[in-house]
Amino acid sequence: MDPVRNPYAPGAGQRPPELAGRGRELEVFDIVLERIARGRPERSLVLTGLRGVGKTVLLNTLRSQAINRLWGTGKIEARPDQSIRRPVAAALHMAIRELAPRHRAPDRIDDFLGVLKAFALRSAPAGAGRGAGATRLRDRWQPGIDVPAASGRADSGDIEIDLVELFTDAAEVAADVGTGVAVFLDEMQDLGPEDVSGLCAACHELSQLGAPLIVVGAGLPHLPAVLSAAKSYSERLFRYQRIDRLDRIAADQALCAPAAREQVDYEPKALDLLYEKSGGYPYFVQAYGKATWDSAPRSPVTAADVRVAAPEAEAELAVGFFGSRFERATPAEREYMRAMAALSLVEAPDGDDGTGGGPRDDMDAAVSTAEIARSLGRKPASLSPARDALIKKGLIYSGERGTVAFTVPHFGRYLRTQPA
Repeated sequence: MDPVRNPYAPGAGQRPPELAGRGRELEVFDIVLERIARGRPERSLVLTGLRGVGKTVLLNTLRSQAINRLWGTGKIEARPDQSIRRPVAAALHMAIRELAPRHRAPDRIDDFLGVLKAFALRSAPAGAGRGAGATRLRDRWQPGIDVPAASGRADSGDIEIDLVELFTDAAEVAADVGTGVAVFLDEMQDLGPEDVSGLCAACHELSQLGAPLIVVGAGLPHLPAVLSAAKSYSERLFRYQRIDRLDRIAADQALCAPAAREQVDYEPKALDLLYEKSGGYPYFVQAYGKATWDSAPRSPVTAADVRVAAPEAEAELAVGFFGSRFERATPAEREYMRAMAALSLVEAPDGDDGTGGGPRDDMDAAVSTAEIARSLGRKPASLSPARDALIKKGLIYSGERGTVAFTVPHFGRYLRTQPA
């Protein structure tokens, strides 16, 4: 079939042609926006899930919903070892610029931008004054705000105090024009402990005030534990939504709807095999769909077409999705992950996976760190550096004490195919 007409889009954060299986999340967010517009109390949102399930795509779609309601929005991506100040300042600058043309008092906008500039430029801790650290930050980065920095507001150097004041002021600007502000934060688990604590404190204050500003975060499955470690009330502070693989109906829709728009059909057995290969993970659905389209000679697409295309899809995933992550690991970290992969191959009870038992690759199952140590003939403490480094690199996560799991679906299967 014509590759130019291929509708599938396997890309990082790239919206698929058919956003299937996410209707509930979109509906929930629409209700949140409407409640806030009516002055009703609401919580900020946190999306969690493995890599490849479409968290970034969903985050971008939710942002589009807010924009359509004339909210001010900004989006940032957290990075390890980077302060939240500059990214948050840039996001709120963007959000307020969207609201400014509808505000009747330009001076009010300038006042807020002065506070925003002070927040962005304040890097030294409270009591340190405008020392060398703060001066160096001023010299190498300018936030593009023409008004002078304010004094005495959001510039204490304490991120918790400053975020509360900054978010409160931004919410007041939004309230002036009868709308809201939404800050979208991807890779939220990579925030430092102080930034997580400050963000939780700010969201707590906003919820108590009923202020029209919310944070919509996305991160790996252990993000709720990260937030809870910072503030004990975080489990009540956010509305958590787990983003998982697509069920069979949604996966078929993701494949069939865009194909139908190009007058292409799938045979039922082809869809059976595509779901088996992809596991319902949105990124894999797109990858196998794209390769199958390019290989199929005509419509309808058959199971034979899928079998011919599968090696090409798997080769591309091996390089771009799995291999790039594997290459980031040291030899000791790779040894640790290989042990995890071996332990993740479990025996399925009869009827559990429709095959009457036998080995099953359970990608979502956590593996005991004690079992990993035993399999390697090592003491658990000696493996802690490798485990901690893998967690920091975002390759594994610890959802419960004493266990770890891969952040990437099908990663264990990939590792078992690689030579030692």
